[in-house]
Amino acid sequence: MRFSKSATADYMDSANDAGGDDAAASIDPARVDVIAPNFKKRLSGVTSTIIQLVPLQARSLGIAVLGPGLPSSLPRLRWWQLPRLWSRPASGRARIWHARRNVEMLGGLVLKWLGAPLKLVFTSASQRHHKKWTKFLIRQMDAVIATSTRTAAFLEVPNTVIMHGIDVARFSPAADRAGAIEHVGLDSSKLYVGCFGRVRHQKGTDLFVDAMIALLPSRPQWSAIVAGRATAEHKTFEQALKEKVAAAGLSERILFVGEHTNIPDWYRALALFVAPQRWEGFGLTPLEAMASGVPVVATDVGAFPELVVDHRTGRVMARDDLAAMISAAASLMDDHAAREAAGQAALAHVRENFRLEGEAARINAVYDRVWSAAER
Repeated sequence: MRFSKSATADYMDSANDAGGDDAAASIDPARVDVIAPNFKKRLSGVTSTIIQLVPLQARSLGIAVLGPGLPSSLPRLRWWQLPRLWSRPASGRARIWHARRNVEMLGGLVLKWLGAPLKLVFTSASQRHHKKWTKFLIRQMDAVIATSTRTAAFLEVPNTVIMHGIDVARFSPAADRAGAIEHVGLDSSKLYVGCFGRVRHQKGTDLFVDAMIALLPSRPQWSAIVAGRATAEHKTFEQALKEKVAAAGLSERILFVGEHTNIPDWYRALALFVAPQRWEGFGLTPLEAMASGVPVVATDVGAFPELVVDHRTGRVMARDDLAAMISAAASLMDDHAAREAAGQAALAHVRENFRLEGEAARINAVYDRVWSAAER
């Protein structure tokens, strides 16, 4: 998935404007060469991928979404227009159906079996061995994209690795960090280390809290921020963390600020970011932080080892290793020059390698190869 219900998913408030399928005007199927189906109404990482990429892809090709839970601003096909898919678009090419979930692979495959002239593309973010049904679906695809080399290792078919990108206009460094800190209502005389995303065991929020309880007492200039929502089933987990913080006498310095839609502003207030996850599909929070000029301490899950350059843009350590996390965070908290150098390196790294526009262009290049193969 695109950002594993992380803080990035929280900022996709544009999706809140999405109504049903009737909320947007339909597009003429004759103008559509690529369909991006979304068969899940609830906002997720996959949904966010579509929301961010389709407008960029639409600059150079005819693309439309199909399904619920998407902003009305996106070019859209309606369900009642599906019979038009049995006719080729004006370009004369077979349409590409770009699935990102099993159910969407199946939908495209059924349409193709019924005679629709479709080419099928699938993006996989899964980092586990696939079940037989998923393997079968993947084998029917005309092209497969993996979101990381670790993901690619679990695929048994040829694939192209295209890592997710970040909107570097949305996520950018603060011109004035003190002003950025004050903008979110914090004390600009302090330095802040943050952990953003859903508050739950999987995300390692407890590891971050434990690390801060160990580090902050001897570092009075630092405070910590936990930003993100705890869903109903994780409220007890969050409350236990708050009680642990209170027992350590750090309630004024380890702040649970909840969920925010202006999350880029909170990144700009940071001097250091920690991504303590125990598991992650891909995980965009390190990119969001680095695009904001903030160095990152991250566990070796998801795509994190492929995003964070160890000892250059931050530190990478084994998952669930609290001692290593404390040591890595301390090394940057205690060395202003190293922290600033890592932040500058992080910014350059993201802008050179992880722009959202680059992701869109590389995906479009996969489409071009599919069409070229079909013409041979």
